[in-house]
Amino acid sequence: MTSLLFLIGSIILTSWLTISFKFVERFKINNLQAIVFNYITCVITGSIVNGGFPIKAIQQNNEWLPWALVMGALFVSLFNLVAFTAQRIGVSVAVVAYKLSLIIPFVFSLIYYREPYTGWKIAGVVLALAAVVLTSYPKEKDTQSKGLGLLLWVAPLVLFVGSGGLDAMIKFVEQEFVNENNQDSYLITAFSSAAVVGSSILFYQFVAGKQRFDARAIFAGMAIGIPNYFSIWCLMHALKGYTGNSSAVIPINNMGVVLISAIFAWLVFKEKLSLINWMGIVLSLGAIALIAFG
Repeated sequence: MTSLLFLIGSIILTSWLTISFKFVERFKINNLQAIVFNYITCVITGSIVNGGFPIKAIQQNNEWLPWALVMGALFVSLFNLVAFTAQRIGVSVAVVAYKLSLIIPFVFSLIYYREPYTGWKIAGVVLALAAVVLTSYPKEKDTQSKGLGLLLWVAPLVLFVGSGGLDAMIKFVEQEFVNENNQDSYLITAFSSAAVVGSSILFYQFVAGKQRFDARAIFAGMAIGIPNYFSIWCLMHALKGYTGNSSAVIPINNMGVVLISAIFAWLVFKEKLSLINWMGIVLSLGAIALIAFG
């Protein structure tokens, strides 16, 4: 029951991350600045939860340290790649590429950890892929992609592989290196890595005159960062709780995020959903049921 609550918490908090960037766009706050302050907030939040910044843990050169550093770099890189893909190629393309990546950690868990699977669970994953495409299906053709050539294929592909690889990495590290004693230290280190990478990019853009500081980004970062930290914290607890069936956790998590985000956007932002979008939402419910109970 506790593990289920952690999974639900991860879905709700991760959904807020997707939704919060709609507010960032509405108030015309710079994406990169909001992302950087988000990770700084994650570090502060984690330090409070952990009772202090884990300098000693880093100095001890734990086995998870390289993974935490890579994970942090992927965090900020993927966030920016999502923004680039959405703005230059199309929002629908970005969402589909980002969420279809659920297949990578699913296959990884089945092959590497030899977790049991059934025909119903496989059918659920296939249904989930269809649900993501239908839920994210654009109401009209995207026009941003004109003239991008090869980039039209490369950016979504990198986003797909990167996002799926990050989810698989979280699963691997959680199984191999993380326990109740070092989980907070691991997360703080990963978010610190993301904060350093993002801050370096942002500092260069300030110096080069490509951006001007927007104080509102600090508050946006705080509103995103606290839920962001606990979304990963809850996900890792959920993975730990479903050790023998963790291949189902990330697909259910991703489908739950798609479902809640779409419904929230419909209710709050008054975004119109087509019949195809509603079909995707219905399929997502079926996919979650098949993966969870198949």
